[in-house]
Amino acid sequence: MSILSEKAGHDLFVYGSLQDPQVVNVLLNRVPDHASAVLSGFHRFRIKNRLYPTILPDSTGEVTGKVLKGITDDERKLLDDFEDVEYDRKAVEVVLTDTSEKLQVGTYVWKNKDDPDLYGEWDFEEWKRGDREAFVTATKKFVEERKLPEAKTRIDTFKTFFKQDDIEDGRPLDS
Repeated sequence: MSILSEKAGHDLFVYGSLQDPQVVNVLLNRVPDHASAVLSGFHRFRIKNRLYPTILPDSTGEVTGKVLKGITDDERKLLDDFEDVEYDRKAVEVVLTDTSEKLQVGTYVWKNKDDPDLYGEWDFEEWKRGDREAFVTATKKFVEERKLPEAKTRIDTFKTFFKQDDIEDGRPLDS
């Protein structure tokens, strides 16, 4: 039995960039066990000038994603910091795709339900093709910044790396 399996871990439903093993590995230095899942009653939005999505309640919506299993307390704190002040971690029920098992898990929900910058539907496959590389690089910067005495938040780190306030598509500064 591993040390991780002896501790009570947390399960977390992820629906955006955290579905990507590269991003998770940069943050946690490992890729936890995971399973595909569906969250009903929510919609996944694009966010103007951002490369990551958010979700908000929507009675007719359905969001696909993954459940990361066995997240430690320290990892959950790091993920809370990564999601920063824009999100609240909420308890939700998801259904695992392979087994139809229902699970109570945490997920990150956008705080500002009336945000005018939310629109459309965010697409994971599109993100992987066009934005993953830059996002992984920005995530590495976030991890490096956390080691500094006056660490920047994820929002500040990403604003430094991406032109989020200057252009429509939020491309990296060096592109």
